[in-house]
Amino acid sequence: MKPVKVETHDVAALQELGRASSRIIHDLKNQLNGLKLYATFLRKRMERSERPADELETISKLISGLERAAVDMAALVRYSRPVELRRQPQADLLKILEASVDGILVVDESDSYQRLYHTQSGRPLKIIVEKTATGEFDPAALADAFRAITAGALELNQAKDAPLEIYLRQTSEQGQTCAVIDWRNVGRSEIDPFHSFAGSAALRMALAAKIIRAHGGESRRDGPTLQVRLPVATDTWRSAAGDELASRRRVEQIQNRAANGDD
Repeated sequence: MKPVKVETHDVAALQELGRASSRIIHDLKNQLNGLKLYATFLRKRMERSERPADELETISKLISGLERAAVDMAALVRYSRPVELRRQPQADLLKILEASVDGILVVDESDSYQRLYHTQSGRPLKIIVEKTATGEFDPAALADAFRAITAGALELNQAKDAPLEIYLRQTSEQGQTCAVIDWRNVGRSEIDPFHSFAGSAALRMALAAKIIRAHGGESRRDGPTLQVRLPVATDTWRSAAGDELASRRRVEQIQNRAANGDD
C-alpha cells in the first residue's frame, strides 16, 4: 500500500479554510455579544415595568445562553490561533496549580502537603504533592489550562461525595525528567475529553491540551485519570512539604525575634 501524498495546494486550502473559519467565528462572537446587550436592556425595562416572574426568568435564561455561546466562540477563536507563550524562568508548578483552583481552602496539611478545597460548585477537591519543580513556563497560560482540566474533571467525576484528587509527582523515562499531574477519580470512559470537542468543557480541554503541547508536554486520559506531563530540568525538583516546613520555621523565627525585641 502506497502512502497518501498531501499536495501543497491542499495544505494551502486547509490553511485558508482555517483562517476564514476563525474570522467567521470572531464575527459571530461579536454578534452574540450584541444580542446579549439588547437582551440585558430588555430585561431592565421588563423589571421596571414589573413584568411576570416567568417572563423575567425566560429573558435571564436567554442572556445566560448567549453568554455561554460567546464564551465558547471565544475559546474557538483562541484554539484556531497559534499559542503565544510568555515564559518566565523559575516558574513554580505548585503555585501555578494552586492559582488555577476556583475554591475555598478548608484543610491545610502542610506537613504532608495535602490541601482540601471546596469548589464554587460545592464539590470537594484535594491537591496532593509529592514533589514540585520550577521551569520556564507561562504561568497565566498554564493556570488557564489547569483550570479547564479541573472543571472538565469535576464534570466527569461520578462519585459526587468523593473529592477529585490532583496529584503532582515526578517521573523519568528515557532520560527525560517530567512533572506529572494526575486528575484522579474522574470515572472510566473510552472518550478522550482532550480531543472529543463534545461540548463546552471538552472544547476548553482541547485548548488546554494545545497549551500543554506548546510547553513541550502532553495530555491524555488513562482510565479514570486525566494526565498532563511537562518536561522539567532534573535539578529543579524539591520536596513541597519540606519547603512548606522551612518557610513556616523562618516565619516563626522572625516572630520570636520580634517578640523578644531582637534585631
